[in-house]
This record gives sequence, structure tokens and C-alpha cells, in this order.
Amino acid sequence: MHELGIVFYIIRDVKQVAEENGVKHVSAVVMDIGEVSTIVPDYLQDCWRWAADKEDLLRGCELRINTIPAVTWCDACRSEYGTVEHGRICPRCGSGETWLLRGNEVEIREIEVN
Repeated sequence: MHELGIVFYIIRDVKQVAEENGVKHVSAVVMDIGEVSTIVPDYLQDCWRWAADKEDLLRGCELRINTIPAVTWCDACRSEYGTVEHGRICPRCGSGETWLLRGNEVEIREIEVN
């Protein structure tokens, strides 16, 4: 379970931004998590609650997760398709000349303060 380590990095980054901006309390953190990022959102939420409540700055802070669908690009037929449904082989032309366009993100989108 690497989600706890990820939570520690999120907390570190949020604390840094809060300090730079004179923020005393963060009410929510919004994350973009890719569908194939290997992060389990429920585990991330559990780890977040445990770790965030240990910090005065984040006590009671909500973690919101936007799931970014995984999309693959095919160089052979120049088209996009859903990665999870079809994997590395293009469903249109059968080519393996493909690469992931999006869906592997792990990014802080927003930090809400009150």
C-alpha cells in the first residue's frame, strides 16, 4: 500500500503552499487521480483521514478525488481509445504502436481554505 506515502507527500506540499500564503486552515484538497495510476482511491481516503487529522492545518480537511479516465493514442491510425477497455492494442486497427495520453496523473488540483 503506497497510498500512505503519497498522502505524506500531499500533506508536505499543502503545508508548504499554506505557509507561503499565510493560510491557517485548509478545508479541502482536490486531487486528480488517473484511472491507471495504481492508486486505490478508498485507500488514499483512509490514509488521508488518519494523517490529515494529526495536523492542525488539516484537521477535518476533506480530500476530494477526480478520476481522470485513461486514454491511449494510436500512432498507426491516429486515434484515441479507452485504455482500460482495450489495453495496449488499438481496437480500430490492431496496432501496438500506442502510448498513454492521460490517466496516470497524481496531481493536486485545488487547495481550498477558510
